[in-house]
Amino acid sequence: MSPQEIQAKVGETIATSEWVEIGQDRIDKFADATGDHQFIHVNPDMAKMTPFGGTIAHGFLTLSMIPYLGANSDMPQIDGVKMGINYGGNKTRFINPVRSGKRIRGIWKLVEMVEKRPGQWQQTAEITIEIEGEEKPALICEWITQIFV
Repeated sequence: MSPQEIQAKVGETIATSEWVEIGQDRIDKFADATGDHQFIHVNPDMAKMTPFGGTIAHGFLTLSMIPYLGANSDMPQIDGVKMGINYGGNKTRFINPVRSGKRIRGIWKLVEMVEKRPGQWQQTAEITIEIEGEEKPALICEWITQIFV
């Protein structure tokens, strides 16, 4: 699709990812990568004593899954993309923890698609990360991507 065709989809849901499991091994590796070894993430015995009943993924782990979920979704492909870069977020809310072993998926709603200069587009999407079988999502964020064509 051309950037202009994507632009015509503002206000629409443009992608849904596959479900992916967030297992303890992934949580432990994220803890090692970030140095965040809080017991609620990495110690199943201590985490059992919390209201969550077990370990939970780091909120930032869930947020960091956005590129993977996007790559494993039905996201429309923009013709002639040379590169895309994360530009930042307008807001992020961690609503519901992802318990170890649960599956998540992403839903993208296009908020804005603006040509900033010739060949450089800025896409803003509201991304909801759902947790399979749960009413409340893990997070909702408004994320901005720069796309160069």
